[in-house]
Amino acid sequence: MIPRLGQLPEPAAPTVAFLDELRLRGFTGDIDTAFGGRLVMATDNSIYQRQPQAVVYPRDVEDLRRIARVSGDPRFAGVAFAPRGGGTGTNGQSLTDDIVVDVSRHMNRLLEVNVEEGWVRAEPGLVKDALNAAIRQHNLFFAPECSTSNRATIGGMVSTDACGQGSCLYGKTRDHVLALDVVLLDGTLWHSAPMDETALRQAAARHDMVGAIHRVVDGIAREQAQLIAERFPPLNRCLTGYDLAHIRDGQGRFDLNSVLCGSEGTLAMIAEVKLRVLPIPKHSALINLRYDSFDAALRDARRLMVLGAASVETIDSKVLGLARGDVVWEGVRDFFPDDPEGAAPGINLIEFVGESTGEVQAKLAVVEGRLADEGRSMGRRGHTVAWDAANERIQSMRKKAVGLLGNMQGDARPIPFVEDTAVPPENLADYIAEFRAALDRRGLAYGMFGHVDAGVLHVRPAIDMKAEGAERMIREISDEVFALTRKYNGLLWGEHGKGVRSEYVPEVFGPLYESLQAIKAAFDPRNQLNPGKIAAPDGEALLAIDKVPTRGQLDRTIPAATRAAYDEALHCNGNGACFNYDPDDAMCPSFKATGDRRHSPKGRASLFREWLRRLSDAGVDPVAEARRMRAASPWAGAFTRFVNSRDGEQDFSHEVKDAMDGCLACKSCSGQCPIKVDVPTFRAKFLELYHTRYARPLKDHLIGRLETMLPLGARFHRVANAVMGSSFGRAAARRVGLVDAPLFSGIDLWAEATKRGVRRATPVDLRAIPAADRDRHVVIVQDAFTSYFETGLVLDLLDALLAMGFTPWLAPYRPNGKPLHVHGFLGRFGRQAAENAVMLRALADTGVELVGLDPSMTLTYRAEYVGALGAEAPKVRLPQEWLATRLALLPRLPEAEPLLLLPHCTERTNAVASLKDWQAVFSHLGAPVRVLSSGCCGMAGTYGHEAEHREISERLYDMGWRQKVAAHGGRLMVTGYSCRSQIKRFDGLRLDHPIQALLRRLRQVPAEAVLEDVA
Repeated sequence: MIPRLGQLPEPAAPTVAFLDELRLRGFTGDIDTAFGGRLVMATDNSIYQRQPQAVVYPRDVEDLRRIARVSGDPRFAGVAFAPRGGGTGTNGQSLTDDIVVDVSRHMNRLLEVNVEEGWVRAEPGLVKDALNAAIRQHNLFFAPECSTSNRATIGGMVSTDACGQGSCLYGKTRDHVLALDVVLLDGTLWHSAPMDETALRQAAARHDMVGAIHRVVDGIAREQAQLIAERFPPLNRCLTGYDLAHIRDGQGRFDLNSVLCGSEGTLAMIAEVKLRVLPIPKHSALINLRYDSFDAALRDARRLMVLGAASVETIDSKVLGLARGDVVWEGVRDFFPDDPEGAAPGINLIEFVGESTGEVQAKLAVVEGRLADEGRSMGRRGHTVAWDAANERIQSMRKKAVGLLGNMQGDARPIPFVEDTAVPPENLADYIAEFRAALDRRGLAYGMFGHVDAGVLHVRPAIDMKAEGAERMIREISDEVFALTRKYNGLLWGEHGKGVRSEYVPEVFGPLYESLQAIKAAFDPRNQLNPGKIAAPDGEALLAIDKVPTRGQLDRTIPAATRAAYDEALHCNGNGACFNYDPDDAMCPSFKATGDRRHSPKGRASLFREWLRRLSDAGVDPVAEARRMRAASPWAGAFTRFVNSRDGEQDFSHEVKDAMDGCLACKSCSGQCPIKVDVPTFRAKFLELYHTRYARPLKDHLIGRLETMLPLGARFHRVANAVMGSSFGRAAARRVGLVDAPLFSGIDLWAEATKRGVRRATPVDLRAIPAADRDRHVVIVQDAFTSYFETGLVLDLLDALLAMGFTPWLAPYRPNGKPLHVHGFLGRFGRQAAENAVMLRALADTGVELVGLDPSMTLTYRAEYVGALGAEAPKVRLPQEWLATRLALLPRLPEAEPLLLLPHCTERTNAVASLKDWQAVFSHLGAPVRVLSSGCCGMAGTYGHEAEHREISERLYDMGWRQKVAAHGGRLMVTGYSCRSQIKRFDGLRLDHPIQALLRRLRQVPAEAVLEDVA
């Protein structure tokens, strides 16, 4: 039995008093002091971990002003706070030991769009891609790009002066900020915009914080002009944060925004942003140019940049190799063919944009002409060209490079701490050669990608931060790379901000550092806003890169054997891909529905890691405890678990359980997360251990035994349906926590299959099939849900196979075990999987392939079964995967209307190639198929049938599926049993599985038309 994990650290007394005062002043947002809520805010995409005292979620600008006013109370002079947006920073910018002010939950609205003048007003918590999605209808976009654009907030982009691909063409975020509404620490809401001399004199004459700020900043601009010109390097990625070089804009106006942009929440809290937006280029093309070496790619980029490219990006073979193992590869593989020499060590991605294909083609022709004339000189190997949508897919792959590097195998993983240096582009190749030499001397692996046109290359050394001495390695490399940037007239922080790396600021700014301190003091006289970053008062230190706690230091306290057994969570690097705002993206449904970061893969991984650490501190070996649990009688300790469950004791395990309960087990994270954080797997392992101490609810036992009870229920289906469909039955089900239970189909599958001549599959009969004929035979592996609740679909599959000239066999029904795995009955799952696998392997060993109908159940064989059984797991294909290998045996049919496909989210994210298989099969049969983008339908197996999740289940359906069903109706095909059940539940419609649409096609086409076409 695991122990109770009580005595969690509480917020400090000054913080509690501050929050009490904030409530008294009328704060309307959310305040979270729970240990778990604070823990998920302790990390970002950096190596660091700092546990805040509390998290506040302001609802509006007045809440921000209340925070500022309370901070001015002398009682709270020692209370500090840090604004936070998407939490995607790579340098700990928004991490704090005090109070986090998170604007992403509530302050995320688009306030105004002015199409004629080309600007928008937005709240700081609005996600960048959400903004662009909203204004796309006006043919406008916010240009500065960042790889985290689907979860990075506008406020965060302003705070780090973010930019990325295309900055040479479009500039940085600062270049598009027209005005900022900021809350100063005296509670003033100040509208900051470029001002002429008259307005500046008026602002500077004020007798408040506004006046002090303008006097100080204007004085520095005038008195230090010579020094500023000397100290600020002439780079595309010039110094950000307190940007003294741009206090006067191109028209000579005073612009306080140059100081605020990039200030990382150290000066004020952003309440509203007015941004310039631009027309979307109508067409784009990307030259994907391969090289003999990465150095050749860097050196050639300078020659190509002068040819009118919008951007020149580069990636190395490490990034490309990792992309090959990710879902993103299916959309881009054709543009990166292997050369006779093997995979290219370096790639340049050269983008051209224009208002017409002719304009883009003219730009392309210049480059392609030069490439043709110069052949393989400059180390070039060859190139491909991707237009428009294909270009976007490749750019998505490039943007995912940060996460992909984190998926390198082993304990040493590429990490950010020197990954956004900037040097003049003409110095980049020589600089990188020395940078690489420094890493090579230490025997470190690394991956590289970045913006060669701007002289920015992201280099991430692979270091095991759990190893002793890791912090010393961080210090040594950082100091050496910092010296290299100085040698090559560059910067250590060229793109991702300073954060914990602020200790280098005094040396870079030199005598100007006092000016930065003066600006900080004017805005923040008590050093309360994100202290320790960019500038600190005299006598107070900036943060040091090797003095701030890291995730690795905490993980180091977990025994290595435990880390290895639960590594599905341990490798989360905080990249935040699971915070994707897009409702038509599968990951992560529970976060999208709740907006609570605890209900995300990153949040759950953070909680689980801390839970393992605390178990280890308590002297518990979770691996041994799980083993003991599986060997014990299920009744052993039942009374103790019952008593513990009624005790109401404080236990961190309960906070972790609450987060795990919100998981739909859709497995989108295990497919889409670039690190492959697998929440359903470590959730199951957590539940197994949690229930060594606490009793399971009755519904878990019922769901766990569902598959074994169904044959008996089907035998007496009339009685079972009458009971389940009655008001009494529904009330009883709700009493135990279940709703909307499906009814038995009432069809005897075996009897109907026999009528069609379909036989039971046995090894003896399958071996009797002549080897030459086995390609036309297939064994259908039953699953509980289609066999008993959608029996007609199974029969349609048999009919479709027969109509296409194949011979289907029906495997005996055996429980698959997925419901057991989802709810953490891992001992029983392992035994059930082993028993089922023996039968299925015996059938597969005959040479006849196995096919399962439902995606979620079938993909269990290649995930959960492999985890439990390893190489003993049976190989079971999806129908489309099997049919796609037999296109030559399929009839060809006349052209038909296009169809639309909504795949199950597990299939969409964990079997991406199989979606193309559906398209190939239907194309062969004359009906093109388009796969629609969609998130989770909200059912996800048994999740939607659990009463506690009913509201969230419907909310998820409303976020995307309901509109698609309303818009497309009968043209839709839906692969998941749970998805079709959800549509039936909320829209009262029965939609086809692709097999049913295929069968309808076969039945509608006259036999003579098929025969003529085949002939």
